Amino acid sequence: MRTTAKGDFELLDEWRAGDRDAGDKLLRRHFDSLYCFFRNKVDVGLDDLIQRTFLALVKAKDQFRKQSSFRTYLFTVARHELYRHYRELKRERAAVDLGAQSVEDLGTSPSRILARRTEQQLLLAALRKIPVDLQIAIELHYWEGFSTAAIAEVLGIPQGTAKSRLRRAREALEVAMTRVAATPDVRRSTAHNFERWAQSIRRCVAPGGDAE
Repeated sequence: MRTTAKGDFELLDEWRAGDRDAGDKLLRRHFDSLYCFFRNKVDVGLDDLIQRTFLALVKAKDQFRKQSSFRTYLFTVARHELYRHYRELKRERAAVDLGAQSVEDLGTSPSRILARRTEQQLLLAALRKIPVDLQIAIELHYWEGFSTAAIAEVLGIPQGTAKSRLRRAREALEVAMTRVAATPDVRRSTAHNFERWAQSIRRCVAPGGDAE
């Protein structure tokens, strides 16, 4: 008789009750997604950020009512941990605004990500030049298949604002690609097949990632 795999919230509740095996299963299930989320945004402490995110899920027992999906909750917590990471890097000497500052503005240089195609290299570089919240919107939509409603929850904004923010993210990315493209042909190729290249770079940032 086949047993039904436990859902994310069921595993989370069991972990919160002290079942470490449930926590390990939850971590394995979502590790790759969190790895991708952080890898193109930080240069150090990636594994620590993943651990901190999961620990925050356990500690925030009374702050989530399961009205949205677990993955939405997961990335909401991950964004908060990323924000805290940037504040710690700045040591609170300067304001951190993920809606205005890019990864480059915040002084981080993510380690080199293996991308064979110039279009992938261009997109990865351009993403680091747009405000972090716009980068998150792009990545969640094209890498994780998030709707604008889910993106709105992660960013803590109304759904209508999320729609316009995703559009603005595409526009900002186009400008960034124009600035960093090696040739106009590379920029045109990337823009023309944007969805394909945007989806393909998730494989580049995944653990052990590489992409054609």
